[in-house]
Amino acid sequence: MDITQTLLPGVGVRYDMTTRKGVPISVVVHREGPADLCVSSKHDPDDVRLALHLDEEEIDALTDVLGAHRITQSMADVTRAIPGLETARLLVEDGTAFVGRPLGDTRARTLTGCSIVAIVRADDVIAAPTPADVLQAGDSLVAIGSLDGLEQLRTRLRTG
Repeated sequence: MDITQTLLPGVGVRYDMTTRKGVPISVVVHREGPADLCVSSKHDPDDVRLALHLDEEEIDALTDVLGAHRITQSMADVTRAIPGLETARLLVEDGTAFVGRPLGDTRARTLTGCSIVAIVRADDVIAAPTPADVLQAGDSLVAIGSLDGLEQLRTRLRTG
């Protein structure tokens, strides 16, 4: 079984796998302790069918059942720092130009060099959002990039 691991600096680590029946599963383990478990449609990996936000106690119980010893080694990467790369959570404020528009309209990577790696919406997390994901007021965008790029992105989200 192949599991891909993606370091999300300042956020944690995302693990992706596909079951033998073709169902995509993603787990984002946050540095602060909680985790998000997402199960997507096997026909469209962007169509999340189930999204669970788990606190530390729930994670402990679930890993006890599933065998925590298997993932202990891979958790060491969560705290690894990458020089020159920063993270930020940027709020999409009500009334700004990007509310109701697709993420791709921000042109974040093209104009600022930053990548948006997740959208936090209330209790849900959209890990690895696509350019087609529509932004809503109150969304928190998890972005990575240089300090200057993140500040440019923050300004762009406010002013459009």
